[in-house]
Amino acid sequence: MPAQFDTDAEDAKLDSVRAQEEEDLARVLSEKYGYAYTDLTIMPINVDALRLIPEKEAKEAEVVAFDKSGKHLSIAVRNPSSVPYAQVEHALEANGFILNRFLVSRKSLERAYARYMELSLASESKAGVFDIRGEELHELREKLTSLASLRAQLDETLTAGARAQVSRVLEFVLATAFALRASDIHLEPEEVGIRLRLRLDGQLVDAYTFDAHTYNLLSSRIKLLSGLKINVRDRAQDGRFTVPVGDSEVEIRTSLIPGAYGESFVMRILDPSILGVSFEKLGIRANLLERLTKEIARPTGMLLVTGPTGSGKTTTLYAFLRHIHTPEIKIVTIEDPIEYHLPGIVQTQTDGKQYTFASGLRSVLRQDPDVIMVGEVRDGEVAETAVQAALTGHFVFSTLHTNNAAGTFPRLVDLGVDPKTFASAVSVAMAQRLVRTLDPEAKKQVPATEEQKALMQKVLSTIADPSLMPSSLDTVWVPDPKSAEQTGYKGRTGVHEAIFMDDELGNYLRENPSEGDIAKHVRRQGFLTMAQDGVLKALAGETSLDEVFRVVDLPRD
Repeated sequence: MPAQFDTDAEDAKLDSVRAQEEEDLARVLSEKYGYAYTDLTIMPINVDALRLIPEKEAKEAEVVAFDKSGKHLSIAVRNPSSVPYAQVEHALEANGFILNRFLVSRKSLERAYARYMELSLASESKAGVFDIRGEELHELREKLTSLASLRAQLDETLTAGARAQVSRVLEFVLATAFALRASDIHLEPEEVGIRLRLRLDGQLVDAYTFDAHTYNLLSSRIKLLSGLKINVRDRAQDGRFTVPVGDSEVEIRTSLIPGAYGESFVMRILDPSILGVSFEKLGIRANLLERLTKEIARPTGMLLVTGPTGSGKTTTLYAFLRHIHTPEIKIVTIEDPIEYHLPGIVQTQTDGKQYTFASGLRSVLRQDPDVIMVGEVRDGEVAETAVQAALTGHFVFSTLHTNNAAGTFPRLVDLGVDPKTFASAVSVAMAQRLVRTLDPEAKKQVPATEEQKALMQKVLSTIADPSLMPSSLDTVWVPDPKSAEQTGYKGRTGVHEAIFMDDELGNYLRENPSEGDIAKHVRRQGFLTMAQDGVLKALAGETSLDEVFRVVDLPRD
């Protein structure tokens, strides 16, 4: 019996081959015309961009606008040499658009043309950076005030009947992040699904799980907004975009790295309102704040703030700079990158190649500044140049990665700095951590356990000022959340310690003592350690003991 020929299967196979050949041809032509290649079948189509070219003109010119960020417009074309396309291109540029051109296949265009049928289903957003601003963003922030409301909105948006709204998914996520004051947004592909997490008060919280299709659309959208290469998936990339919020703009720093299941995104939110934190509201104790105020007003010297990534070092340094800034002094910063813009202060950014911290610092010294901020002392060259600047009529602010204030000096020695210069160069070594503060409406007092009492007694035993000792260690404050969404914490504050240079310490450091010996030697100065500062804040109900012990090293036996 003769075998039956499956014409449907063969036709499908031929269609697949033809489609692949067309995509291959589009890639070849993209190189010829100098355009980037893309595939609109896996890209989100921004309906506000789509509206800019009427459907009839788009089909005649074989072109479509598929993404828009302010005046930056991404367009996809099949034949860049056609006259109708040239007319469309000219009209868009005449309207002030900056064009990002992509070459695509016929299949890609057909997929985009199909979206014209959905325009009536989509709501138009106002013009501006990231296509959203003013009342619209305000309404979203008012509506999306919890992770539960975000999940409900995403569930509704990502149903089959609302696919036209998929380009708004990122807007919903950003609006929620702004409303909850998240510091960053994480998109993490896993074996099953793509996890969305927000960092709230320093802690990552699960927010949603996307399917692969939505993630592909979302990742392409983020890449376009951030100025990243869409077709590069095998190496790390970094970019940025801005979102208007009220009278200011919030900058989003995008970082992506390739992973086993796809690219992992982190979007760091740099909110300029953080600069509103005054010098007096950093959580620094009164006696320490008074001494710091005097030290940073000196004409020469160096203040080093130490701590791990995310401990608020940059925010503290910016608060110091804002406090001392007057029209009479010149302040120059060298940063990587510039996180927030400070009015009246000259800020420069390193490029990692020609303009490094070391070369930048040498150049800045020729600008005759009074105060210099170096983003981080990373190597011996930067350390030595910063010390020389502090010795020659400048005050230098910088950061250093050590566990505590006492570790500053051994670390500088490791970087090649002569300990004999410490007495003249380094004015203050300060360490800090951020702890979550208890929500005043969601906390309670409970009896302290014997273990907690023992730990508190151990930490507080070396406090020099008796007036700081608490009257009782019998009770402690703990979070008391009223719902599953609450943690019992709201906001963060700092815990600090500082070492101030004096003649006795300067002479002692000449012998290059250990970190532990330095810590014991400076107890005579009478300032609290981070652990002591944290425990006292916990006993006062500002935070909890568990939170303090989570972020601060306890004294060893």
